[in-house]
Amino acid sequence: MADGTPPPDPSGPDAVGPASAVRPFLVTAGRVAAGGDGPSMPVETQVVATAEGLDALDRLAFERHDIVAVCRLPQSIAEIAARLRLHLNVVRVLAEDLRAAGHLTVHVPDSGVVHDASVLRRVIEGLRAVPDSRGVLSDTD
Repeated sequence: MADGTPPPDPSGPDAVGPASAVRPFLVTAGRVAAGGDGPSMPVETQVVATAEGLDALDRLAFERHDIVAVCRLPQSIAEIAARLRLHLNVVRVLAEDLRAAGHLTVHVPDSGVVHDASVLRRVIEGLRAVPDSRGVLSDTD
């Protein structure tokens, strides 16, 4: 990572250790939004490294290197921010820069599906079906 440690394995546990002491506006050169005219990427946007991005990994610096390295497997913007302990908007800005450079492929979910209440109901039902540590299913409301 930016402090010299290798980035966490994308399939492994969440990152541990102290968060970066570098201020977010320094990492993004003061930018708070992506360079494009469109809205910023939603937190559920899936990002994966391209072959060109993996080839350029040794030439990328600091957080850009870490983002491409952790995106060997598809990751959401939120997962990347959590794993690398970076501010969410920093990841959004850098991911857009890396996409523009051809280092990442970005898959923005269909907004109609994201806001579909039936999806939320199925997620809640699925969570209720997972037993707790004692093997007991959660009660309904």
